[in-house]
Amino acid sequence: MAAFGRFSQMLWRSPLTQTRRQLSAAAAAGHGDSAKTWKILTFVVALPGVAVCMLNTFLKAQQHSHDAQPEFVPYSHLRIRTKPFPWGDGKKTLFHNPHVNALPDGYEGHEE
Repeated sequence: MAAFGRFSQMLWRSPLTQTRRQLSAAAAAGHGDSAKTWKILTFVVALPGVAVCMLNTFLKAQQHSHDAQPEFVPYSHLRIRTKPFPWGDGKKTLFHNPHVNALPDGYEGHEE
């Protein structure tokens, strides 16, 4: 047991252990500055950036809400149906939007 105690003390005082301690202490000391920098970047850059993107999206949505439906052009390579869909009447896709998605024979809905 005495040999283990001496071996343990020798490891505790080794230069490698001392270097590790110094590096870990230096790393721990630098965390306060790093956290402060990221906090400032979050409030000064990230949050205003998200707000500008949200405003841009909102204004574009307002502009496009009054647009008319696009003109239907019956291209032969679009809206190919080899068999009906297994839901509904078989013509509409699962996430069908009557304002945007046309059926093979044209748009459905109200003509205003």
